[in-house]
Amino acid sequence: MAGLNLRSVLVTGANQGIGLGFVKQFLENSNPPEWVFATCQDPAGERMQELQNLAAKHQNLVIVALDVTDPASIKAAAARGETHLKGSGLNLLINNAGMAKLSTLESETPEDTALVYATNVTGPLLVSQAFLPLLKQAAQGSPQRGLSCSKAAIVNISSEGGSIQNVGGWHVVQIISYRCSKAALNMLTKCQALGYGGDGILSVAVHPGWVKTDMENSISVQQAPLTVEASVRGMLNVLATLSEKENGAFVNWEGKVLPW
Repeated sequence: MAGLNLRSVLVTGANQGIGLGFVKQFLENSNPPEWVFATCQDPAGERMQELQNLAAKHQNLVIVALDVTDPASIKAAAARGETHLKGSGLNLLINNAGMAKLSTLESETPEDTALVYATNVTGPLLVSQAFLPLLKQAAQGSPQRGLSCSKAAIVNISSEGGSIQNVGGWHVVQIISYRCSKAALNMLTKCQALGYGGDGILSVAVHPGWVKTDMENSISVQQAPLTVEASVRGMLNVLATLSEKENGAFVNWEGKVLPW
């Protein structure tokens, strides 16, 4: 993570998998952010023990309730973040929360498609809108020129499964609504780059690789080759190198530019 110099970061879907991996590595850094906001749907729910243990050890870790499908919850989370940041703004927003439903072209349903889109596309849109004032504050208060993840950035965790050219893993699993949602998330990222770049905010879509997480294990019987730790370490190294040249780009955890 050399090269990233953050005062604040917020990660959605932070109680497990890649989101929790981000939180751990931010906290373990030799120069950790002053504030690490870890959001999840239910801070008192199941699968929260590890995140709660981290919060007990690190005073800079704040667990925030945030349901990316609930506009009221998103608004409340942004207000809580603003209270802690006291006018300094938010440097880095990582839209990590996501979901997939096992499906084929024949079995995909309107209900599952709506839920996946609400989580994977509308969620990042609304969360970014809610935290935009804080991202703008960070950009305006930064002495850095150009764009960078240390200044102010939106990072959308996407997937090569949403690449229209590559259609990664099609012969392993179809997951129609997931693929379509990630293609839409990529377009959202490009729109954010065009809309927010003038405010000093970098926007990028990142494919984390095929990672051993609960979501991956639920949609594929094959063994994912990447650990969460390796994926997150790679992504953080990539984020540290990004500038205005990559605004609106679609890259993977190794920094390779992926086709739309």
